[in-house]
Amino acid sequence: MRYSWLLFDADGTLFDYDAAEAQALAATFREVRVEEPAEALEIYRRVNSTLWLEFERGTTSQARLKVERFELLFEATGITADPQLFSPLYLEHLSRRTDLIDGAETVISNLAERARMLLITNGIAAVQRPRFSSSTIHHLFDGFVISEEVGAAKPAPEIFESAFREMNHPGRADVLMIGDSLTSDIKGGNDFGIDTCWFNPAGMPADPEIEPTYQITSLRELLTITDLE
Repeated sequence: MRYSWLLFDADGTLFDYDAAEAQALAATFREVRVEEPAEALEIYRRVNSTLWLEFERGTTSQARLKVERFELLFEATGITADPQLFSPLYLEHLSRRTDLIDGAETVISNLAERARMLLITNGIAAVQRPRFSSSTIHHLFDGFVISEEVGAAKPAPEIFESAFREMNHPGRADVLMIGDSLTSDIKGGNDFGIDTCWFNPAGMPADPEIEPTYQITSLRELLTITDLE
């Protein structure tokens, strides 16, 4: 096994966040008894993506992000609902979703026989802890590091330092970071001096300024990569 530790991002890498957020958004609209506009999910995803990028850059906070995304969604769609009330309901529904990316459980089970693993996420703790604990893969990980709890988000080096403390400071050459985000997972890993693997199932265009060690379109490809000598 080339790597003794594997660092995994959560949403979009192991957990099917697209499915989870669609179901959680629909459930929250039903709970507040507001009809969900046909364009709501598309607008929400666009707004949410922009705000998470701002969070990575340190220009907004998670506390602000949680509410602002619904303020912007409701403004764009003309929905008359209270974002302050909608947000915690949405997070509660999201925390119950344990949908996994296709093949994730099989691949993680296989890798767990050959390496130790840690989850490292920028996600919200109140969502990520119950989701991870209820998932079918949680027992295969040595633990997980959440940006909200350590006070730093990927790509900042502080969150990787926290992860390395959890792993008892292995050599950086022995660690591989796997994630779907170039700007947080791959840039963060690159800047910290560890190998990185970009999970890119949609075939998104590369960024010449952020070059991963590996690029894969299926999690099953990890089995080949991690066996390299």
